[in-house]
Amino acid sequence: MRLHSLAISGVVTLNLHALNNEGSEGNTMMTRMVEIVDESGNLQTVNAISGDMFKHIQAEHLFQEAKLTGLPLCAGCSQFDANRIARDFDLAAQVEKSKEYAEAKKNGKMDSYNLSQVLKACVIDDCEGILLTGWAGSKSLARKSCIEFGWVVGRPENTRTEAYIHAKYVPEGRGAGSGSEQNLGQNLFHRPASSGQYAVVLNVDLYRVGRNDITLEYDLGSEERKKRVQALLRSVLYTFIKPTGAHRNTQHPHIVDFRGVVATSASSLPAPTVSALKKGYDREIEVITRNLNSLFDAEHIQISRFEGLGDYSRVMSEIIKAVEPWGD
Repeated sequence: MRLHSLAISGVVTLNLHALNNEGSEGNTMMTRMVEIVDESGNLQTVNAISGDMFKHIQAEHLFQEAKLTGLPLCAGCSQFDANRIARDFDLAAQVEKSKEYAEAKKNGKMDSYNLSQVLKACVIDDCEGILLTGWAGSKSLARKSCIEFGWVVGRPENTRTEAYIHAKYVPEGRGAGSGSEQNLGQNLFHRPASSGQYAVVLNVDLYRVGRNDITLEYDLGSEERKKRVQALLRSVLYTFIKPTGAHRNTQHPHIVDFRGVVATSASSLPAPTVSALKKGYDREIEVITRNLNSLFDAEHIQISRFEGLGDYSRVMSEIIKAVEPWGD
């Protein structure tokens, strides 16, 4: 099953979490809140978890997959360094010393050659995207991410955030308050906890794994691309099985439910997404799918509903086991 793209639209129910916060004001931690427009056109303020947070969760799972399966990692990504291949100075030096680099530079193709070396060197830089400046002589070398996360946004009607008072336990010296510069004594602090149903949207351009953004050609063989596509999809699966983030040591989120639609496309037709902030989003995806498929004789887009984490894991596992790399 050769897939061009995959998209997920759904609702995840999280209770008592503090995965994404703005910072602190005094002894109060401020959780992340956003302004959205509901279906009636009214502005609402709701708790949300940024797409950056969920992409970091997914990238960490991809890192673990790469370690487990032996997929290539650059010097930065092998340490899960946020600078990634930008700090792989040894690789950059090797590239600049090669005859192929000199030839590419002479012909004005240095950037495409450098990007090819980046793709071959690291699965994370390939799948997650990166912007390099000054790497191996390239002034600005961009690799667009193969995966895109939207904000995970609470539904206004049933998402709430409360703040709870906590105290550091100090068996002696309880009189020492929070005024101590060393943060000693029994200090009180306010910590948020959010509960609700959150809308999820994400898209994965599977056809772009291993493909050079400049030459639009594949720099990796089909077997390597298949391994990377499967690892990427496994990381997406694990993202909702075990979401990481802030304060999980004492506020590990209670994941009650995850339900929605996985859409896959076997052609350049985009796998559709509709936000679960809209009621009846799943039926709208069905309508879009029928209309897009009606443009061709074949049903290029397939959708699979899932009703819970168990069902979600089944749907994703079936896709992962059957998927083949695009472009062969």
